[in-house]
Amino acid sequence: MDVRALEKSINDNISKVIIGKKKEITLLIAAFFAGGHVLFEDVPGTGKTMLAKALARSVEGEHKRIQFTPDLLPGDLTGVTYFSPKENDFIFRRGPVFTNILLADELNRATPRTQSALLEAMEEKAVTVDGVGYDLEEPFFVMATQNPIENQGVYPLPEAQLDRFAIKLSLGYPTKEEYLKAVDIHAGFGESVNIESVCGLSDVAQARKLCGEVFIHQDLVSYIVDIAERSRVMEGVALGLSTRAVITTVKLAKAYAAIDGRDYVTPEDIKLLVPLVATHRIVLTGVYRHREDYASKTVRDILTLVDVPTENWKR
Repeated sequence: MDVRALEKSINDNISKVIIGKKKEITLLIAAFFAGGHVLFEDVPGTGKTMLAKALARSVEGEHKRIQFTPDLLPGDLTGVTYFSPKENDFIFRRGPVFTNILLADELNRATPRTQSALLEAMEEKAVTVDGVGYDLEEPFFVMATQNPIENQGVYPLPEAQLDRFAIKLSLGYPTKEEYLKAVDIHAGFGESVNIESVCGLSDVAQARKLCGEVFIHQDLVSYIVDIAERSRVMEGVALGLSTRAVITTVKLAKAYAAIDGRDYVTPEDIKLLVPLVATHRIVLTGVYRHREDYASKTVRDILTLVDVPTENWKR
């Protein structure tokens, strides 16, 4: 299998309905192939729901969407066990988390109790209900959204939850030309663009396996560790990058290299991905919490302070 060709097929297919966001779609697919999850911080109406549907249809996967609200209960997400008089036994009714691609819309509107129901699912690919464990579908991929503007009626995501998202992305607004094309596609009264599958879930599983086999030089792994260690001593930082963040960066770099048609990782891959992996994980202290974009600036500073290793990165 050619991972690069597979990504291009999926990307081109999604781009039929998501206009002008090929770079963001590539990063989304990289996270998908790396086995990570993605947090979208974006205003409403930029195409996140359409993106999740298009990805699911492209890979013949099942897609479900949950609108998170303050009254949403953990059982509404994971499922519940109930007594069936007909069966004269307890039956487990699966919740929407049992799917391939889950869109958790406005995740930060749910209570911490409900948010935590996703923790086990995202990390272990399983849920526990009434003491019984249930494995989730493979692949299991979460696309969660939160609105960066509203701060009333929301529950900020805790650090443990944020750490389980491989990267944070933003689609942003399109250009005028992209607006016009999107209106032409989606605002007509005729048939809408039909997204057909371009591969199956077995192809995704094979792509994930091939991404895992991409070579990364030990010096580059050390480079990622140095970045994580530096993040913990920067001014204004209360909590730097975790071990999970280091492992996630390695997996993402391998997937991104495979998508780029290489069987080895380069420093450029890491420098491109670190801001996406790190910015939402860094916890700032006191007054720095109120300085907009300070976490992003800190990550940029780290990349300039940590020496980039020089080597022949091929096997």
